[in-house]
Amino acid sequence: MKSIFAPVAAITLLGATAAVAEPVVYDFDPSHSQVVFEYNHMGFSTSTGIINGVTGTLTLDAENPANSSVEASIPLSGLRTVSEELDKHLFGPDFFNTDAAQAVATFKSTKVEPDGDKEAKVTGDLTLNGVTKQVVLDVDLNQIAAHPMTGKEAAGFDAEAEIKRSEFNLGKFAPAVEDEVEIKITVEAVKAG
Repeated sequence: MKSIFAPVAAITLLGATAAVAEPVVYDFDPSHSQVVFEYNHMGFSTSTGIINGVTGTLTLDAENPANSSVEASIPLSGLRTVSEELDKHLFGPDFFNTDAAQAVATFKSTKVEPDGDKEAKVTGDLTLNGVTKQVVLDVDLNQIAAHPMTGKEAAGFDAEAEIKRSEFNLGKFAPAVEDEVEIKITVEAVKAG
């Protein structure tokens, strides 16, 4: 069974002269990294939003995958729904109660568990609206290869999780507006250096 780290190991071992491969660090490309969220709106529709401009680093350790890690910063100033009115409401007293330009969510992994071919479960601390909770991401590695536009080594992955917004003091109007929020993350990251 292959692991999410097999492509990293292959790339790292090509031309390697040392017996032990060093972990590879990738920097998120914020123009191609975003978070999409969706929730049920009063049983009538599934509403969605997007947060652009996600930054962070991914460290992949092919020799010891459990030592791999990810850290991300999610600028809520990049949050957009289909309604400007809703965007403003989200930063009012019912929800974030702050200036959108000041609001940032963060994620820092605490455990990485390879789970089959190109998949892993990544557990970490999500800090949102001043509250930190443990979240498990189901991660799929899309590919690690030379980027066709830059020629630099790049990694791409998608991840999914579910959170309860009430756990982050964002539960206004629940359960009419569903408490559970589906999170989908997509990232392109370029090898640092």
